[in-house]
Amino acid sequence: MDWGMKNRMSKIIRPEDGRAVMLAVDHGYFLGPTERLENPSRTIKPLLPYADSLMLTRGVLRTSVNPSTDIPIVLRVSGGSSIIGEDLSRESITTSVEDAMKLNASCVALSIFVGSKYEHQTLTNLAKLVDEGERFGMPILAVTAVGKEMARDHRYLALACRIAAELGAHLIKTYYCENFQKIIEGCPVPVIIAGGKKLPNEIDALRLAFDAVDNGAAGVDMGRNIWQSDYPVAMIKAVRAIIHKNSNVKEANDIFTREKELEQQVVKNAQ
Repeated sequence: MDWGMKNRMSKIIRPEDGRAVMLAVDHGYFLGPTERLENPSRTIKPLLPYADSLMLTRGVLRTSVNPSTDIPIVLRVSGGSSIIGEDLSRESITTSVEDAMKLNASCVALSIFVGSKYEHQTLTNLAKLVDEGERFGMPILAVTAVGKEMARDHRYLALACRIAAELGAHLIKTYYCENFQKIIEGCPVPVIIAGGKKLPNEIDALRLAFDAVDNGAAGVDMGRNIWQSDYPVAMIKAVRAIIHKNSNVKEANDIFTREKELEQQVVKNAQ
């Protein structure tokens, strides 16, 4: 890697432990004003001190994040379909690497849909983006999106992750599943896991994060399981303890409980 590429990657995956806490707030690009992300600025601001990086679109970055912040940016650069459209897999590159450079992004991200109707289009999108990223020293994060008809098992996810790595992705985001370590063994670049939809209880999300890193993931890109929690700051602190302090699930849940009580006290005192 060139110096610039290495420097940007070091902002996403911390070199001291090889781990990453990425905060995902890019959901609006196909879901619109998602619950508790209706006002992105209000959602993002209290969580920024505890995230290693922030994944979002250029529109939300320009309107909802203070330019004085030093948070590394992972810029979502694919899109073109919505939740009510014909097919979510019909994505194109919607933001150039040049614009990502203007926004001082540390990484750019796009989705690939292996096995979908538009597989070829999304994979060639990735290949073209890697070419452009290499020109500018910009790392590429490939997100292995999964359609409704596809099983999130290790065979499928290992295939998608390996293809993304073969096409030149520097970092891959995928889902945690049974036999996850087999995905890691077959993928020569770092893998982070998606938090996915809001789980019933915070401890379920903490267990997801723990199991993922325990089986080889480099970290998490978590969104709804943090900012859809009633206590998002407590939640991101607990997730961070798992990723960077090697806390187990019980220890992380204790942190969540303690921080939740502090949040409750602050609200009570403000009333």
